[in-house]
Amino acid sequence: MATGRVKVGIIGSQFEADIHAASFQIMPEEAEVVAVASPTAGHAQELATRYGIPRVFSDYREMLKESDIEMVTITAPNSLHKQMTCDIARAGKHVVCEKPLCMTLEEADEMIDVCRQQGVLLMYAEELFFTPKYVKAKEMADQGAFGKVHLIKQSEKHFGPHAAWFWDVERSGGGVWMDMGCHGIAFCYWFLGRPKVESVYCQMGTYVHKDKTIGDDETIGIIEFANGAVGMVENSWAKRGGMDDRIEVYGDQGVSYGNLHMGNALPTYSERGYGYAVEKAPSTSGWSYPVFDELWNYGFPHEMRHFARCVRGKETSQATGEDGRVVLEIICAGYASAGQGSKIALPYRPAGLRKPIDGWRGVGQAK
Repeated sequence: MATGRVKVGIIGSQFEADIHAASFQIMPEEAEVVAVASPTAGHAQELATRYGIPRVFSDYREMLKESDIEMVTITAPNSLHKQMTCDIARAGKHVVCEKPLCMTLEEADEMIDVCRQQGVLLMYAEELFFTPKYVKAKEMADQGAFGKVHLIKQSEKHFGPHAAWFWDVERSGGGVWMDMGCHGIAFCYWFLGRPKVESVYCQMGTYVHKDKTIGDDETIGIIEFANGAVGMVENSWAKRGGMDDRIEVYGDQGVSYGNLHMGNALPTYSERGYGYAVEKAPSTSGWSYPVFDELWNYGFPHEMRHFARCVRGKETSQATGEDGRVVLEIICAGYASAGQGSKIALPYRPAGLRKPIDGWRGVGQAK
C-alpha cells in the first residue's frame, strides 16, 4: 500500500468543489489536492489559483490518466455521477461522490458493482455524519443519555441553491427533497444505527420558485424504522435569511436540541451591512448571524480527512455507496408518496423512472 499523503483530484470547480479544496487544506496531513477538472472555461483555473492546485484539466477523463492521483471527488451535477464514478473506478482510483448518489437505483447498483469489481472504495460525501455537534449528539445517544430514542428530527432550510443546474430537474433529479432531504434522511438513518426502513410518507409542493423550477421547494417527510423509531425530515428552498440547520432527539429518558449555526454565531445588527455572514444569506443589512469556522462546524474537513485515511487503510469508511443507495431509495419512495398521497412501504423499486421526482410530477401533480 502507498504511503504519504493521498493525491486527490477534484471534478468540478464551483461551490462544492471550493468546499472540498478548502477542507483538504484545513486538515492537510492526510491528503493534498493535485488536480482539478472542469469544462467551464476559466473556473478550474480560478479554483487552482485560489488553492495552489498545480494541474488543471478541462476534461476529467484526461485527469484520470494522471498515475499519481489516488482519489477523485465528484462535485458535478447529479445526472453525471454514475458515469463519472464508473470512469474513475475503471481508472483504478477511489471515489468520493457528493450527495445524492445518483439519479436512479439502477445507477446506484451499477456504481456499487463497478467499484467493487475494480477493487476501489466508493465513499458517499454526507457531511452530517461528521458534523461535530451532531456527532456529539449521537455519542450521547449511544451512551444511553436519552434512553430509547423514538423520534429524530432534522431540518435544513434556505432560499435556494447556488448553481443553476439544481433548478433543472433533468440534471438534478428533483427539488429540495432530492437536494437537502438526502441530508436529513441520511442523518436519521445513521443516528439510529442504520435500522431497516419500513415506510416513507411525504408532503411537498412548489410554493415560491415556480418561475425557476418544477421541483419541490418545501417538503416534509416521515420515515418509519423497524426499531419503532420515527424520523422527521423538513426541508426548504423558500426560507429567507440564510442557512438554518438543526436537529431534535427525543427518548424516554432525555431530549437534545442542536442548532448547527446558532452555537457558533454572533447575533449582529448592521445598518450598512458587511461582507459574509453564513451560507446562502443574501444580505448582511439589519439583523444577521455571522458564523466562524463554518466548514469546520459543518464537518467537511473531518469528512475529507476520514476518506483519505480510508484510502490508506487507516479507517473503515463510515459513509459508503450502500448508504447513498439507501438514501436514494427513500428519496424515490418520498416522491412516490407525495404523488400518491399515501405511505410507501420499503423496499421500494420504482419501474421505468428516469429521475426520482417523476414519482411525484409524473402522476398528474404538476401544479
